[in-house]
Amino acid sequence: MRGKVKATVSEALAQLPLPATPKWPLGVWDVETLRHGSMSVSLFAPKETDFQTPHEQDELYIIVTGTGEFVCDGQPYDFAPGDVLFVPAGVEHRFTRFTPDFAAWVVFYGPKGGEAAAEN
Repeated sequence: MRGKVKATVSEALAQLPLPATPKWPLGVWDVETLRHGSMSVSLFAPKETDFQTPHEQDELYIIVTGTGEFVCDGQPYDFAPGDVLFVPAGVEHRFTRFTPDFAAWVVFYGPKGGEAAAEN
C-alpha cells in the first residue's frame, strides 16, 4: 500500500486557511488530506461565505461539526453533524448559512462528468 491511510480533522484544520485567491477572497478553507486513483478527500471549513462552484466529479459531504443549510440544484436542505450530502458532478451547490464551527469531509470520486455520465 502506498500513500497516506489516515487523515484527522485536527491535522487538516491546523493547515487552514490557505492563502486567499480571487475565487476565495477570505482565504481557501479546504485542504486535501487523502488521494487514491480518482478519489480525493478534503476537509472543507469555509468562513462566512461559501464561494464554491460546480465540480467535475461526483462528491459526498460528510458533516463533522456545525449546522446550517445546504442548497443543491436550488433545493435547500438543513444539515447537522453525521449527515451525508451527495452532489452529482456539474450541479450548482453551496452552503448558504452555517455556524462558525462548520467543517465537513468532502469526497470527490469517479470520472469527470460523474458516474451517471460514464454509464451512458
